[in-house]
Amino acid sequence: MGIDEKRTFVGINIAVMTVSDTRTPATDTSGDTLAERLTTAGHTLAERIIIKDDVGLITAKLKQWINDPKVDCIITSGGTGVTGRDVTPEAFKQVWEKEIPGFGELFRWISLKSIGTSTVQSRATAGVANGTYMFALPGSPSACRDGWDEILKFQLDIRHRPCNFVELMPRLKEHMKLEPKK
Repeated sequence: MGIDEKRTFVGINIAVMTVSDTRTPATDTSGDTLAERLTTAGHTLAERIIIKDDVGLITAKLKQWINDPKVDCIITSGGTGVTGRDVTPEAFKQVWEKEIPGFGELFRWISLKSIGTSTVQSRATAGVANGTYMFALPGSPSACRDGWDEILKFQLDIRHRPCNFVELMPRLKEHMKLEPKK
């Protein structure tokens, strides 16, 4: 288990969305954390945006990225709590084809070590749509560090054994049948 150095690293294109009514480019420390970590790992930051806590706005941007061949993966921070403004999981549910429930479960188990039972307030989630991975993390920099350092850094590295999300990417659209040529 771990990184197989005999395999060649394959960088992917990752878009980062911060969901917040208050963050600005100058104060988006969670987005900074994710952008720094993914580029240091060798991936490409495809795009970065701050979006208000609004299901329609979040969903529209997710759909745009999901349909963009230059985006392989989306990571969001923020909007995963239980308050009235926290709507990121609801937006994800409107666009994903398949949920990845283990991501949220593992994230909460990891964050139990640092924030104790407060982890139950997190609705971190993940899914796949049109061959694009989507991961929703809480909005704190520490949650983004935990999500990246403990899960995504490995699952988005094709060298990680015994398996990883990147090696599955060519198969994510198997269910989509091509229309017969006329």
